[in-house]
Amino acid sequence: MELALLYSGGKDSTLATLMLDSFYDVRLVTAHFGLTGDWKHAKAAAETLGYPFETVELDDDVAADAVERMHDDGYPRNGIQQVHEAALEAVAGLGYDAIADGTRRDDRVPTISRAQAQSLEDRYDVDYLAPLSGFGRRAVDRLVDATLDIEVGPSETVPKADYEGELRQLLAETHGADAVGHVFPEHEQTYVRGLLD
Repeated sequence: MELALLYSGGKDSTLATLMLDSFYDVRLVTAHFGLTGDWKHAKAAAETLGYPFETVELDDDVAADAVERMHDDGYPRNGIQQVHEAALEAVAGLGYDAIADGTRRDDRVPTISRAQAQSLEDRYDVDYLAPLSGFGRRAVDRLVDATLDIEVGPSETVPKADYEGELRQLLAETHGADAVGHVFPEHEQTYVRGLLD
């Protein structure tokens, strides 16, 4: 069975990939808006890990709506959730047997409810999997420490291909550079450089 996993090049989506590899022919898919070349970071990680890779470009209106929502809210949560849902819709429409992401049990955003998962499955005749949904952050970190060579650092400096880089750029273009600091709290992200020997 063929599975498309929504991939950022970070530890969570990579760990989800490894968990599903025994059961599916996994293809890593990065959703982007074409605003930056950040998707290339995910492609490099996928190539290092030996998985096929592709991209899917999301509609510009999704990014614009998400940025306005984040600006109005003063935090990124709802905007990123909106983009993640659009990305899953796009990946579900690619025709794979199953789709997946790297969302964890204790993620506040993005999350997919049982009703949203069932809706995706019913509308696209696809299975939706979230292999890390039973894992908390500590358990994920332990598995990552034993398995992956990762780079960890501030979100704005770590190479990655999640939605945040493009949304930060569009927010700065739309509302000024100061808006980025007001909307996005300081936090760390990861980038996978490969498997540990």
